[in-house]
This record gives sequence, structure tokens and C-alpha cells, in this order.
Amino acid sequence: MAIKKGLLYFLTTIVLLNLSCSGVYDAIVNLQRLQFKLDKVTGLNAAGVGFSYASKLSDFSVIDAAKLLAAFSEGRLPVQFTLNVLAKNPNDGTGGTKQTSAVIKNLDWRLFLDNKETVNGKIGGITVPGIGQATNIPINISLDLFQFFRDQGYESIINLALALGGRYGTVARVTLKATPTIETAIGPITYPGEIEIIDREFRGGN
Repeated sequence: MAIKKGLLYFLTTIVLLNLSCSGVYDAIVNLQRLQFKLDKVTGLNAAGVGFSYASKLSDFSVIDAAKLLAAFSEGRLPVQFTLNVLAKNPNDGTGGTKQTSAVIKNLDWRLFLDNKETVNGKIGGITVPGIGQATNIPINISLDLFQFFRDQGYESIINLALALGGRYGTVARVTLKATPTIETAIGPITYPGEIEIIDREFRGGN
């Protein structure tokens, strides 16, 4: 009887180890396949002035230009905008992969403008379905451009804001360094290092 119990325990342990190893392997594979890319900036305003209609400094009305200059003269230029990040989950059931959704428990991020580190934050509770299409992740950002770029002067700072969220704005001057924590069948797994998210290509973990 003792031998049978011992054999049963041994076999149960082997099965659980195999399931655990399989779960770990699947979790790591799914983690590595999740990819990110910067999309666009929306809703940018500085000192209460919207930028979406403007492409150059002279496009602002007299009132809006006065607001911007007044804020800069006071040693501040508060900016708010939404940075839209695309997440792609290739685990769509093709190419031998199992179709699974990726749940991002936490996404710790650091924002760089013109390669200068500015603000940081964290978002979470994001589901990226395994459908082979990109999911948009909006990150609401607030910072004071004067604080980080005061040495560049008024016109340069306004032009930076226009480059980000003006009529022809892009995210070419933006880099987001992020560390995702993904929910898996074996618990949350955090990327071993930061992902550098840019606008030119999708990037994921290694």
C-alpha cells in the first residue's frame, strides 16, 4: 500500500511539473510576442490653448498667443495631451500559436521628448485581444515644458508643442520607455527590462 501511495505521489508530481513547465513556457512565449508602437498625440493644449488647429506660431489668435506668452513669462508652460500607444498581440491562433488575450496588469512608463527624460507614470488593467490587430492604449500626460526646456527659449518650446500636437504633429520626437507586467496562468510576469517604444516599428520583449 505504501508503495502504491508513493508511486501515485510521484506520478502526480510529474504531471504537475509538466503542466507547470508548459504553463511557464507558454507564458514566456506570449510575453515575448506582445509588441508596442507609438501612434499619435491627441488633444494637446498648453496653458489652456488648444494646438490641434495650428501648424506654426503665427496661426494662434492674438488672445491665445497672449496666454502662451504670459504663461512662459511666469516661468511655466503646462501641457496636457494623450499619447496613444498601439499594442499588438500576434497570438491569434495562426502559425502554431494558441489564441490568447494578453492582460497588461501594469505598464510603468517614462516619457522622453527630444531624448530628454521628462515625466513618468503607470497605467493598468489593459486587455489586448489575440486577434492580430493593434489595440490602442491612451496615456494621459501632463507636464510643464518650461521645466524641462527652459534653456531653449519661448519659440523653440512652442514649436516643440506644435511638433507634437499641432495640425501636422507627429510622435517622431517622442520615446516611451515602458516595463509591462502581464497576467499569466502562473501569475503576473514583469518584463526583465524596459521596452523602448517608438513610432517607426512595433517592438517587444526579447
